[in-house]
Amino acid sequence: MVNPLVSIIMGSDSDLPVMNQAAEILNSFGVAYEITIVSAHRTPKRLFEFSENAHKRGIEVIIAGAGGAAHLPGMVAAISPLPVIGVPIKSSNSIDGWDSILSILQMPGGVPVATVALNGAKNAGLLAVQILSVKDVQLRKKMLDYKSGMDLEVMEKVKKLKDG
Repeated sequence: MVNPLVSIIMGSDSDLPVMNQAAEILNSFGVAYEITIVSAHRTPKRLFEFSENAHKRGIEVIIAGAGGAAHLPGMVAAISPLPVIGVPIKSSNSIDGWDSILSILQMPGGVPVATVALNGAKNAGLLAVQILSVKDVQLRKKMLDYKSGMDLEVMEKVKKLKDG
């Protein structure tokens, strides 16, 4: 088994349908990852242990999804030296997702969290790939191919509309 480079974490299993989008992207690029639950509020000891040790286990990027008060990405970023990508999730107790967005986006100076759109785990996966591609030429080639594929897809739609 290949050691994971990315850790996808979430505050609750109810976040899994959203966070699976990041896993799908990482799978499509052949990036090894792990996925688990780390609740900032319900398992604070687990949060600290995970955050202090992820880099020691070979993890290079953390994708952290959370809804509501959404403290998970920020708390992980406060402890871990790794880049953290926050995914705000519109949860059942959410204020249209704004509580999650602002909790992750409005981090104090010195504790950065890259924040994607509400329920934007797909983009979190893509950003993780881009971060990893800084030192992995093969992964960078896959990202360039992915972007070319998006271009081709749009141009096919343009042609289809034009030919109408």
